[in-house]
Amino acid sequence: MVALFVGLRLYSVLGRRTGHEQQPILRPADTAPAAEASVPLGEQSAERPETSGLVYEDTAASGIRAIVSADPAFDVSRFVEGSQAAYRMILEAFWRGDREDLRFLTGPEVYGTFDSAIAAREESGEVLDNRLVSIERAVIQDARLSGRTAEIDVRFDADIAAVTRDREGNVIAGTLTDAIPTHDVWTFRRTLGSQDPNWLLVETDEA
Repeated sequence: MVALFVGLRLYSVLGRRTGHEQQPILRPADTAPAAEASVPLGEQSAERPETSGLVYEDTAASGIRAIVSADPAFDVSRFVEGSQAAYRMILEAFWRGDREDLRFLTGPEVYGTFDSAIAAREESGEVLDNRLVSIERAVIQDARLSGRTAEIDVRFDADIAAVTRDREGNVIAGTLTDAIPTHDVWTFRRTLGSQDPNWLLVETDEA
């Protein structure tokens, strides 16, 4: 039930259109127009304030077009918003050692890496007491469509306070008073048109 709830939460925010959005647009973050607008991809774009920077970079434009063409229900702005929720949910699941949520949200290879790291922590008796302080920026760096398989790379610039405790709860590394800037690129994958609505995390890397 918990895994189902998490999956439904992700589906509700990760790339699903409500029927009121227009096609995705490329929006510079530094320009704020007098009125909010939305223009179909491929036409002259309208600008709109975006706190997290560009919705996607130029390198992702052709891939985004291909995905939208194959799945008109996909909304890129909503995907970026949802990817931030997924980033938080997956990190927090890993930190607390929640294999159930991780299995539902990640592909086999990523899950295997997380599972091994959790097992090593459990064996040593270490506990992570981490906090995602803020996501400063989330932007699609690349996107591609191979057949019906869509992959989207999202860069996250975030601040994380990290603490490791021993079996007795003593701090052995890190501090919660100072956040550490982190820069990650996560790849999400989904087969368009499949009955499974979820995008899975299939690769993680440092930016």
